[in-house]
Amino acid sequence: MITATEFQAARKRSLDMLAQAGIAVTPEEAEAFEIADFGLSDLEHYGLELITYVNTERVCAKELVLFPWQICPEHQHPPVEGQPGKEETFRCRWGEVYVYTAGPASDPIKARLRDDAHSPYLQVRQEIVLQPGEQFTLYPETLHWFQAGPEGAIVSEFSTHSDDDSDIFTDPAVGRATVIG
Repeated sequence: MITATEFQAARKRSLDMLAQAGIAVTPEEAEAFEIADFGLSDLEHYGLELITYVNTERVCAKELVLFPWQICPEHQHPPVEGQPGKEETFRCRWGEVYVYTAGPASDPIKARLRDDAHSPYLQVRQEIVLQPGEQFTLYPETLHWFQAGPEGAIVSEFSTHSDDDSDIFTDPAVGRATVIG
């Protein structure tokens, strides 16, 4: 759970980052801006701020904002109602983002992990570092997590239909819906 004050501060911070990167946002998009704390109540370390531009039966486009060192927890996109899981391409627009997926572990990794109850659930360690203009595609059912670098990051996500409620997270403490209290 996050407070209404935390929600508003995260929204303003995200919109300021987008403006700094020269990414225009309409007033309607700013109002609909999502703040995802994944039920962990630690938005500074675990979370994701996003705008969904379009999400049809076939395609989805989002702008993801991550604060410095903020982590989107490990998860996968499973098949839903007979359709394959979401395929998504991350394109770094600003900052630096570290994407981790299954495969040979990178050693060392650039991620900054915390000594907390959630870090053991960040299990995949093949690292892909994305700088502005670089992109990487994740295929359906691929286990992954990602973290912004020291300045934070803005990532454009292009994918097949997004059904966030169906995502499967490794950490049993994660909940997709943000509760504001």
